[in-house]
Amino acid sequence: MILKRVKVKNYRLLKDFEMDLEHNLSLVIGKNNCGKTSLLSILEKTIGDRSTRNAFSFDDFNIEFKDDLKKMLEANVGEIDFPFMGLSLKLFISYDESDDLSNISKIMMDLDPDNKTVVLAFEYRMTYEQYLQLKSDFAAYKAKHLARLKGKQAANEPAPVPTKSGLTDLFTEFANSFGEGTSDSDSAQAADEDVSPSSEAKILDVCHYLNKHFKGYFTLFEKALEYNIDDPLHPFENDKNFIDLGKQKEKVNISKIINFKFIRAKREVSNKEPDKSLSSLSSRIYKKTEANEQELEAIEDFKDALTDTDLQLDGIYAKLFETVIGKVAQFGGITRGDSIIEIISTLQHRELLEGNTTVMYRHNEKDRLPEHYNGLGYMNLISMIFEIEILLQEFKKEKFEVPADINLLFIEEPEAHTHPQMQYVFIKNIKVLLANGIQRADGENRKLQTIISTHSSHIVSESEFDDIKYFKRVGKVVVAKNLKDLMKEYAVGTKQYEFLKQYLTISRAELFFADKAILIEGDTERILLPTMMKKLDVEYERQCKQDGVAPDQLALLSQNISIVEVGAHSQIFEKFIDFLGIKSLIITDLDSVDTDGAACEVAAGIDYSNEALNFFLGGQTFVALRTLDHANKILKKASTWAVAADGDLCLAYQTEENSYHARSFEDAFIHLNRKFVADHKSLFKAIQNAALLDNAANNAYVLADRCIKKKTHFALDILYYSDAGFTNWDIPAYIKEGLLWLKK
Repeated sequence: MILKRVKVKNYRLLKDFEMDLEHNLSLVIGKNNCGKTSLLSILEKTIGDRSTRNAFSFDDFNIEFKDDLKKMLEANVGEIDFPFMGLSLKLFISYDESDDLSNISKIMMDLDPDNKTVVLAFEYRMTYEQYLQLKSDFAAYKAKHLARLKGKQAANEPAPVPTKSGLTDLFTEFANSFGEGTSDSDSAQAADEDVSPSSEAKILDVCHYLNKHFKGYFTLFEKALEYNIDDPLHPFENDKNFIDLGKQKEKVNISKIINFKFIRAKREVSNKEPDKSLSSLSSRIYKKTEANEQELEAIEDFKDALTDTDLQLDGIYAKLFETVIGKVAQFGGITRGDSIIEIISTLQHRELLEGNTTVMYRHNEKDRLPEHYNGLGYMNLISMIFEIEILLQEFKKEKFEVPADINLLFIEEPEAHTHPQMQYVFIKNIKVLLANGIQRADGENRKLQTIISTHSSHIVSESEFDDIKYFKRVGKVVVAKNLKDLMKEYAVGTKQYEFLKQYLTISRAELFFADKAILIEGDTERILLPTMMKKLDVEYERQCKQDGVAPDQLALLSQNISIVEVGAHSQIFEKFIDFLGIKSLIITDLDSVDTDGAACEVAAGIDYSNEALNFFLGGQTFVALRTLDHANKILKKASTWAVAADGDLCLAYQTEENSYHARSFEDAFIHLNRKFVADHKSLFKAIQNAALLDNAANNAYVLADRCIKKKTHFALDILYYSDAGFTNWDIPAYIKEGLLWLKK
């Protein structure tokens, strides 16, 4: 039995959200503020530790829902037309013939043997009666406060001034000599915040009212919904056909069906000397282990050792407290022996571990050091292992209890404080640790489903591509995408999907967390692009300073931009780019060829060999490519890539500049910066045949072809001999144009 899908409605960023879960591990990734913590939060409040009480706040409701609620209160909606007004979580549970159905039998609504899905729904919503009550209560509240505000305003009105009084005229003239001062009425109004227009609007806003009173207008419901499979290709949950679990004579214990535990990103780990956060966890592990009696032999050995220690301590205590015991005896009592006392040892196995165990780490064969000598990364890793062990013990339940049918563990951002290598180690080993599931000595074993949320590209790179759930903000809502669904987009029989999987997970997993991306062909662009971005940022700041205006654009280097080498394969990434929906710039070469298909300078070319340009620009002719303006290189994906002003993909390749059209980056750079290269020809490690630079008859194509020994060395030479402000060379126009588009 597994949890195969969750749906969330109107909870924070999760407006209309659904996510599929894998059988073992689901890795949730995405940029900041894209709903990962919201998912953990609603699970905690519905099926976690906080589900036993109403833990929702008014801030949990989606912002758009609040706007809809305002409109509903202004309208007169009948009961038939009254929509769902609230938030909800739906859990889709899948089972098979091998599962014990005793717990879910009470929520099964379809006995069709082909229907192996049940749906649990948790709703926090407004009923129609509560809607009417809110309209009435808010109308009364509004009338009351309007009357109060009007009363205050009337009380603050200045009294009529007797104009005939010479003294008054003199006072008025005196007051006016100070300009337009603040009247008594203004002062009173400023002192009373409630009367200001902004405060008045806030008080009379229904959300302000509900922020304090919302619990009176929303009710918690637990339901089992029908799962309709009449159309096997489009099954759905039927909200109109349900069992209200709150009205069942025999209460359904949800915790027997699904048990949810979690480890938050903010963990109680510190390497301050007085703290013993790891040591305290060891006593918790013992308590859980002893409670379910999974390690009986070890526990009994521990208790036997305590009994032996008690007997030894009894003798020591008798000597240690002999004097005070004798003094007590001198006071006597009503009968002989009334004041004879003994102090004996009563070591308690649980309490002994509380504060009396210390986690040490082995420095070498002889030395051991206390836990706080460790870095936070190691402590965080060890802490997680301890916490996972505690939760596994809780999932097992105690000896005479049975584990839940579904056991769901959520680990939030395990990478905190850890360096990349440790993150690799964590994700490799955690999968092995969790794959064993819930193992009990009596054979009552269960699977364990785990959700791990992360911002770590290192964790992603060591994960299965098909386990990844990509959270993405689209407008004001969040969607979750299965990366394995990408496979359907690629043609059957091609190796493109496998190439993409391997490349992204092994080399460029950071692309998942980027806001923008630059796809480049090779090392030259990879080396130079950050400097070109810095150069544009410096030039922009300098221009703003000259113009006396404040910068209104975020610097390129301050943006979350991922630079990815794709060689001549950018077209393979097009489905992935569209899948992520991030703004992307492809920097490539025109790659002109002659009649034989051999590389040649653009002026002599009749065609081009760049497959990416051919793919994205719909087979444009070579002549058309040479004259295509920037606007016609901005594309958007529909059924195919097409020109669109609001497109999120831009192609940048060599254009004519200073009466010359280059074929490659090196060609373009040398033409634009020939003096810079010539002045440093004896210093550039990449330059050969340096004398060719002195002959004006040799164009940039010839120089790029015959003077550059190695392209990467040429790029490094450019960096090394740049001046402090990057003013001694210029960026080729096609790259500058693309970067400025990406910057916006």
